[in-house]
Amino acid sequence: MDENKHRLDNIRKRSSELDNHLIDEYAAGRISRRGFIRRGTVMGMSIPLLSFIAAACGGGGETPSSSGGNANTAKPQAGGALRTGIGVQSGALDPVTVNFEAGLTVLGQSGEYLAWSDKNLELQPRIAESWKPNGDASVWTFKIRQGVKFHDGTPLTAEDVATSINLHADPDNGSNALSVFGTVLKKGAAQATDDQTVKVELEAPNGNFPYLVSSDNYNLIILPKTYDGDWEKTFIGTGPWKLEKYTPEVSVTFTKNPDYWDSSRQPVADTNEIKFYAEEQAKVLGLQGGEVDIINNFSVVGGKALLTDPTILVLEVESSAHRQVHMRTDIPPFNDKRVRQAMALLMDRVALVEGLWEDKASLGNDSPLAPVFPSTDTSVEQRALDVAQAKQLLADAGAEDISVELRGWDGFEMPDLAAVIKNQAQQAGISVQLNITNSTTYYGEAVFGESPWLDSSFGITEYGHRGVPNVLLDAPLTSNGVWNSAHFKNKTYDGLVADYVAALDLPTQKKVSSKMQELLLDEVPIMFLYFYFHLGATKQNVTGVEKTGMGHIDLTKTGFTG
Repeated sequence: MDENKHRLDNIRKRSSELDNHLIDEYAAGRISRRGFIRRGTVMGMSIPLLSFIAAACGGGGETPSSSGGNANTAKPQAGGALRTGIGVQSGALDPVTVNFEAGLTVLGQSGEYLAWSDKNLELQPRIAESWKPNGDASVWTFKIRQGVKFHDGTPLTAEDVATSINLHADPDNGSNALSVFGTVLKKGAAQATDDQTVKVELEAPNGNFPYLVSSDNYNLIILPKTYDGDWEKTFIGTGPWKLEKYTPEVSVTFTKNPDYWDSSRQPVADTNEIKFYAEEQAKVLGLQGGEVDIINNFSVVGGKALLTDPTILVLEVESSAHRQVHMRTDIPPFNDKRVRQAMALLMDRVALVEGLWEDKASLGNDSPLAPVFPSTDTSVEQRALDVAQAKQLLADAGAEDISVELRGWDGFEMPDLAAVIKNQAQQAGISVQLNITNSTTYYGEAVFGESPWLDSSFGITEYGHRGVPNVLLDAPLTSNGVWNSAHFKNKTYDGLVADYVAALDLPTQKKVSSKMQELLLDEVPIMFLYFYFHLGATKQNVTGVEKTGMGHIDLTKTGFTG
């Protein structure tokens, strides 16, 4: 024990003020072990170091979640050909513009990120060996791993990393990652200060910035500085798999990268084939019928049969993924917040979780601060079904017999959700007409004035998982948010988001979160009804699949047991 205390004292002498503050918060019992480890990885501390500190401080035995791992824990046989079914390829496989789940799944096979946001929301160093903020987290410095090569044999340098970040931060390039970087980085914000160091200057302090350059920001695989937009020709990256064959909208096959830098993550299998499926039902049947061994994602509505199939193992990861039901705050009938509050009170969230998700979801409480986030204040009262109060609010607003159109698109469980919303709204005399189209029609040009998503008074939109809530707090809800479909403008809320983003410690984040949660419960620009678990599945003889809530799958340790 004395030896551990001596080692801890030495660690604290070498640690920054921010690191020591985090250790103090944990030692005082103000944050959990899991929260301590998650926050520590953001600050650039390694998981082994954090685990030692937790033990030395007398932390309890809180164990990391095993969600996302395959229930088959047997050691895989070396070799073999993996076959994975994923969703439709709905656009080019360009790291700059990819905005669909099948695309991010492919990017993560041959491409690699500065850090990997794992199933427990902890950051694992990859291209970056370590990172540290300055005193107020307005500048972050990344130490870049040496000895890493691109698939063509070219050594990776800090210049490649800086160029990759700047590629996505430049508005002229039209990167999908601008939803993350738009208010965080200026053009040219990243600089290689030497061969092994990249410094990134932020627009404002950001305590969660490492997540924004991790696999959470799935477009940001590190590319050669000479990249000119031809990724589909080579799938070049530094990852454990390299391209063998690609047939657009059909499949892509990878082989082991013999020069991969991390010997502990050399693939077990010989090849890794990814097959695209236009329909979820075809993907599910492909798994059951033996066309593929793994599927990366399925909904309960589309893959219910997998939950009881004895030949299938279901993979489950708690996530922050959800559907947003926006109500435009600037036009009738939802410009009166009493009408928005009434609609929220008419929703039976427990029935939605049970009926649409077979309990594989968490209750939503009308803010993007999901239960999975350590910064969420779980003491905030959960909104529940209350038809009587909803009717009273509508009467007070003089809106007893209103009619509204609900827009959405025909993916996943969303048509079923729309039907439930229609039925539950009728309890208080609200007439809802459904207008459910395909995704192309619903999203339109994805800009205000040219998109049913952003222009409709009432709409359902799907949102994927994030390891931290920054983007979800900003883009759909701040006054100038690029995804502000509710047209919500609230200076108090905008200020709270800025405070949250700048916060460097978990207690401060949680305190600000509580204020945001209470404000959004009152204003209700968007209904957050549930946060669903990310589900995948494998055949019984497959082991070693690691899923994340984002939809990434790590197949390096995946193989067959017989």
